[in-house]
Parts: sequence; structure tokens; C-alpha cells
Amino acid sequence: MIHKTPTPPDIAARAKEIRAGNRAALARAITLIESRRADHQAAARALVQELLPATGRAIRVGITGSPGVGKSTTIDALGMYLIEQGHKVAVLAVDPSSARTGGSILGDKTRMARLSAEPHAFIRPSPSSGTLGGVAAKTREAMLLCEAAGFDVVLVETVGIGQSETAVCDMTDFFLALMLPGAGDELQGIKKGLVELADMIAINKADGDNIARANLAAGEYRAALHILTPRSPHWQPPVATYSAVTGNGIAGLWQSILDHRNATQAPGEFDARRREQQVKWMWTMLEDRWKARLKSDPAIRTKVKHTEAAVAEGRITPAIGADQIAELLA
Repeated sequence: MIHKTPTPPDIAARAKEIRAGNRAALARAITLIESRRADHQAAARALVQELLPATGRAIRVGITGSPGVGKSTTIDALGMYLIEQGHKVAVLAVDPSSARTGGSILGDKTRMARLSAEPHAFIRPSPSSGTLGGVAAKTREAMLLCEAAGFDVVLVETVGIGQSETAVCDMTDFFLALMLPGAGDELQGIKKGLVELADMIAINKADGDNIARANLAAGEYRAALHILTPRSPHWQPPVATYSAVTGNGIAGLWQSILDHRNATQAPGEFDARRREQQVKWMWTMLEDRWKARLKSDPAIRTKVKHTEAAVAEGRITPAIGADQIAELLA
């Protein structure tokens, strides 16, 4: 039998405030999650565990795209559309550059002018944790808190490229890749890894003189998708055009997200994917804790430096060095 540890009164009170939809309490809880203090991290783990039964019911959407594609404008338009449909929307950003520059979320919020003023929306940047894995782990926990607070749609924006796209894909139900129209852009933008991750490709700025170019780009992406094996046997990623400025096509983006959920729920793929994500999350957090211990324990840090020097000088192999460091963590 598993004996549940009693929840500390302050954690229970925090959880109650969050479940009641208290935005200030939600913001404070996310700040607690982002803290590097050991006591704060322990409290954050207890809080997330306490709120776990109230999570998992939101639709989680990852959104990526190169700079200038209009991610913020798209999120603003999509978020407002969802609020008009009766949803509560949380926006989280995964930005690996935040550890160096503070990221671009403040600029993003100015481009989400309508959404940032909405009482049914919540916008939060990723923490400056120094590593993409750390950012992603904190964003996952923030996502659970938002769900517990009653936000039934969580939009996770990846500001970076490469690894950040994979990280966001691994924490969401639907991965939307935004692209730009324009001569040659559609061919240059066909990055095999990203296209294979995407559950949908959407061409923004399909308005005015750009409509013909957007349609041409859409055709190029459809051709590219036909020669790739879909990530899901139950879903063929669609390619659509839309305009974040005029709002044309925004409803279609949301309908595709709902269609994908319906297509993957029946065969059990949706639930299986979430279970896999939970396990990946656990291993990512475990790796982060190992790294944190290697850096925080002075005795271990000294021995690691000696091992690094031995590997660098060719006195031992990297495999032996890895064994020695692993023994330090045993």
C-alpha cells in the first residue's frame, strides 16, 4: 500500500487558490517552480503533485516558426478566437536564448496586445534556467499549473530552433509549424526534421498580394509531405493558408487541431502519446538533477574537473571518465 504524505497547509492553501483560478496565485506558483532554491524546488514538487488530479484536461498546442513568420500575431488572433468560443487560454514560451538575453517575451506581449489585456488569457515566458532541458521542464510544470487553474487551451511557443522544437513537440498534443509565403522561401523552409514533427503546416500572411504566393508555398509543402512518412498512422498533416492580421483561416487552424484530437483519441494514440511524454519528462528532470548535483557539490565538482583534465590530456578514455563521474553520483 502506498501511504500518501500529508500535504503541508501552505501547499494546500496555494493549491486551493490556483484551482479557484486566482491568477496572482498562479503567477506566484510559477515563480516558485522557476526558483533554484532547494526548499522552493521541494515546495514546487509538492504543489504540482497536489494539483495533479486537476490537470490533463486542456488541449496542448505547440507553435513554432522562424523569426518574422508572425508567431505572436498568430497566437494573439488564435487566442482571441478561442476566448470568443468560450475557452480560457494560457500562453507559455520556450526560449533557450532567455538565459543569455532575457528572451523576447516582453516584445511578444506587445504584439499580443489584445490577448494580454484579456482576463481569460494568461501569458508567461520561460525561465532563464541556463539549459534548454531546464527551460522545457519548468514549462511543463507551468503548463500543469495553468491547467489546474482552469485554462483549457495551452499554447506553447518555441522561440528558438532545432532542439527547442523537439522539446515543445514532446510536451504538446498538436505541433503547428508556421511558414511564410514568398519566392523560394517555401523550398528553403522545408527542413526535414521540422516537417516530420509537424502535425500541421500553416502559411501565414495569406492576404492582399501575398495570397497567390501563399497558395504556391502551400502546394510545395504538400508535395514535400507526400514523400515523408507521417508521424501518426491516423493523421496526415494538412497544409493551410491563413492571415493572422485579417483573421481569415484562424478558425480553420483550430478545427484542424480538434480534428487531430478526434482522429488520435479513438485508436488510443492520444493517451499513449501523453503517457510517453510523462516518462520522457521524468528522465529529463532526472538528468537535470544529476547535472545540478555535479555542479553544486564542491567535492564532486573538484573530482569532475580532475576527470575532465585526464580525458582532455588523453590519460583516460571518455568512457572511463564517464564511469568515474557516474560513480560519484552513486
